Amino acid sequence: MRPSVRQHFELRLLWPILLMAVAVWGFMKIAGEVLEGDARTVDLWILHLLRTGDQHLTPAGPLWLQEAMRDLTALGSPAVLTLAVGAVWGYLVMARQRVMSWLALGSAIGGVLVAYSLKTLFSRARPDAVFHAAVASGYSFPSGHAMMSAIVYLTMAALIARLAPRTRLRLYVMAVALLITGLVGLSRIYLGVHWASDVVGGWAAGAAWALMCWMLASRLHLGQESSR
Repeated sequence: MRPSVRQHFELRLLWPILLMAVAVWGFMKIAGEVLEGDARTVDLWILHLLRTGDQHLTPAGPLWLQEAMRDLTALGSPAVLTLAVGAVWGYLVMARQRVMSWLALGSAIGGVLVAYSLKTLFSRARPDAVFHAAVASGYSFPSGHAMMSAIVYLTMAALIARLAPRTRLRLYVMAVALLITGLVGLSRIYLGVHWASDVVGGWAAGAAWALMCWMLASRLHLGQESSR
């Protein structure tokens, strides 16, 4: 690799490295607040802000909004994420991007292991069941829906974007992934099955993982080889 090309490649990787560092720092900061109990005051305030009624137990807004939020939260469920990963994996295989396809699959499986390891490590309880407007179980921090949505949708979008011929197409793919990830996380807070800090922590951890996978794909020049 010529020095000029090497320098360009290193500069191109500088911004995702910085973003990943910010995401990791953000997760550690939130995790520290959770462990010390400092996040609970803000979490409770946000939870009650989204509730109405005499005892503040009913989600604010009309019934159709509650149904919409349940539909949105399903986008971060294991079943839907598995379908999304499978669809992208199949597309990459058919596009003769086999190394990238296995990177996509590995990133999702690895993300699941990391998410459940973090949940077990922190073992944080969810909001009281009286606040739940959807079925939820297990530990709370970080939000598995938020983290896995960020890992799956952002990683899959980043890999697919490497195959897009134009910048506006790449931006569109990433914008859609960010939108879905954001809506899934917000739905978990609205439905009362996660604290806000759980969701933000999940976003941060998931984004860091997705950026790491994107940098690995860049390092391996995946998506740039010509199809046979």
